[in-house]
Amino acid sequence: MMRSLWTAASGMIGQQRNVDVISNNLANVNTTAYKKDRVEFKDLVYAKMNKAYNLENDKPTEMQIGMGTMPAAIVKNFENGTYQSTECPVDFAIEGEGFFTVETPQGESIYTKDGGFRLSPLPDGGSMLVNTQGYPVLDTEGENITFPSMKQEYISVNELGEIYFADDEGNYENSGMILNVVKFRNPAGLESLGSNNFRPTVASGEPLSEQELEEGETRSRIMQGYLETSNVQLVDEMVNLIVAQRAYEINSKIIQASDDMLNQANTLRR
Repeated sequence: MMRSLWTAASGMIGQQRNVDVISNNLANVNTTAYKKDRVEFKDLVYAKMNKAYNLENDKPTEMQIGMGTMPAAIVKNFENGTYQSTECPVDFAIEGEGFFTVETPQGESIYTKDGGFRLSPLPDGGSMLVNTQGYPVLDTEGENITFPSMKQEYISVNELGEIYFADDEGNYENSGMILNVVKFRNPAGLESLGSNNFRPTVASGEPLSEQELEEGETRSRIMQGYLETSNVQLVDEMVNLIVAQRAYEINSKIIQASDDMLNQANTLRR
């Protein structure tokens, strides 16, 4: 059996996965704080046809034939997108490497770049800061962020994430709460949970609170009244899609050519 059949088939399978990733990027072009994915490929094992010897035997190189390709990893690009003004006091964008911390109903802390938060009413007339799924946003003490009323226009947050709340006379007082913004040594190792949420893994390392970073380390900046847009570039994705489509097409032609060659071999007559 010709190796080219299986080699070209591996190329087609790899490009199918590549198109899957590109289509997901394009589908999320308007998703708040979405981070685009990219497929990385690696070559497969090689069949050794002839072993190299020393120069005296006139064989300085080996004769090897590759067996195709396969996707090695899908890497998420955490570059910041652009920032869009919303003029909503409970919308926040992070300029830098930081992530907001939210808590699931199971009590697990997960992390997100999506700062499109809302106020959820409390039984005592106050409110709690939550994300679009209703998960509470946490402060640096691991506590829910609450306010005495539902008036979001009374909320002010500075670049460090320190939260202030105004009284009825418009005087702002420090609430003592700070948005818990964390960073990871290897954000590409985070596990995507959907809904713009991530979970740390061994590859990503444990979250590091930016409030506890050593002096000189880069800290993120909180921007109130802004949201970060997706970092997907439509032109780049369309070019990648064309390249993937052409690569898939040429691999299919290799299979067709290999089939024609086998057909000719099967019809040889003396």
